[in-house]
Amino acid sequence: MTQLNNGVSIPQLGFGVYQVPPADTANVVQTALETGYRAIDTAALYGNEAGVGEAIRAAGLLREELFITTKLWNRDQGYDRALRAFDKSMAKLGLDQLDLYLIHWPAPGRDAYVDSWRALEKLYADGRVRAIGVSNFHVPHLRRLFDETEIVPAVNQIELHPNLPQAGLRTFHAGHGIVTEAWSPLARGGVLREPLITGLSAKYGKTPAQIVLRWHLQLGNVVIPKSVTPARIRENFDVFDFELAPDDLLTIGELDNGRRTGPDPDTLEA
Repeated sequence: MTQLNNGVSIPQLGFGVYQVPPADTANVVQTALETGYRAIDTAALYGNEAGVGEAIRAAGLLREELFITTKLWNRDQGYDRALRAFDKSMAKLGLDQLDLYLIHWPAPGRDAYVDSWRALEKLYADGRVRAIGVSNFHVPHLRRLFDETEIVPAVNQIELHPNLPQAGLRTFHAGHGIVTEAWSPLARGGVLREPLITGLSAKYGKTPAQIVLRWHLQLGNVVIPKSVTPARIRENFDVFDFELAPDDLLTIGELDNGRRTGPDPDTLEA
């Protein structure tokens, strides 16, 4: 578990459902919950919040055992729109309280993320969400929130993998009590073919994906791998019985080439 800046704890290894088809989401999330995942990350954009809610109800787990995250989409930014969007997400999830609500992208051209953040602050003050954070924010976006609003984000969920380790942003987060959460932690599979990673796979007797996920965990990142394949879902969870040597951690970080798998947060406005 990783403790957020308000004392709430989040599982360090969670399960993401980006691009999981809505019709498949309930079964996929049920498999993840049966495997042992307790944190599920979805978003309004993904169109599968209802499937996540269905899986939660079918799992028979206590609500307090689960940590559920969803996100505010760009077109719903703004104070009143954000509050309405939250209500819609909660209805689809079938929840009374959310664990973590994130602004999905800064969308700086819309100039609405500060007002959106004030809406999240209200949701937090009203007890409707246990923690609030952002996703894909760069340092200038974060500094503006610091200057114009009251609450420091608990989390910044960013694209992060060995080709884009985001050392500067992680250092900034650490200095301000913000937890770094990694999406696309395997670079959509791209880093798994790196000779360095396959070599470490042989050295430790673990799959390339397990090597990279272990790297994330030892860096202190919260990480949310996604898969629809039951064997891969279980494989990604089996990363707690080994540890990478310090030299290997550093060497993996040298795969940094600045290459993104997703959009640039400074320009995405959709």
